[in-house]
Amino acid sequence: MFDISIIGHFSIDSIILPERQKPYTILGGSVVYASLAAKSLGAKVSVISKVGEDFPKAYLWCLDQEGIDLSRVTICSGAKTTRFELKYARNLTERTLKLISMGAPINEEDLPKSLRARVIYLAPITHEISYGTAEKARECAEVLSLDPQGLIRCFDENGTVAYNSSMDTRILELVDIYKSSLEEILALTGVSELKSAIRAVHNFGVKTVIVTLGAKGSMLSIEEAIYEIPAYKSEKVVDPTGAGDAF
Repeated sequence: MFDISIIGHFSIDSIILPERQKPYTILGGSVVYASLAAKSLGAKVSVISKVGEDFPKAYLWCLDQEGIDLSRVTICSGAKTTRFELKYARNLTERTLKLISMGAPINEEDLPKSLRARVIYLAPITHEISYGTAEKARECAEVLSLDPQGLIRCFDENGTVAYNSSMDTRILELVDIYKSSLEEILALTGVSELKSAIRAVHNFGVKTVIVTLGAKGSMLSIEEAIYEIPAYKSEKVVDPTGAGDAF
């Protein structure tokens, strides 16, 4: 049994920072940051994902060297890997996110019958996880956790990312732990006040709700008892990509 299995797409991210003349490319996706964070805390970690033939094998080698189980990462013939372009403003708190390519969906058939984990973390970034996949994951885990960012994203004809409330909210009825940013929970619930949005998520039966607030820290609500948690102050932010995912 794994301590945590994480389901979602890897991505290849092109990062554009105001202090650098040229963009640079890194491995991204919530599955990366979450799996590395969990492994650093001593957890037994697996990843279930799909990539295209364009995915650099060196990325898989690096994660394998960290001791992360990648036996359920599928390289799909003829498919592309999910790719994003992230362009940051000078203050590094605002960014424009653009989808370049989208990988294949992760279906319930992609979850092995033998899968058992204390926690399964659903970490979609481009609608790759359906209700059926979430329902199957629920059967395989003691605790089901969700970051809904990839289920509430919409993409215009140029790939620019925005948020809407079109997510299949039946997924929330399966979930024990919910984690998202402030912008995401407001978009999902359609309300404009944070504590009201948290209550709306609890109303689906979610026991624990976590909202990350950037430099302001985070808010934790356990069965509607709310705790405000400050953030550690950093001397200098170089690249904020993945900070919320690692949380």
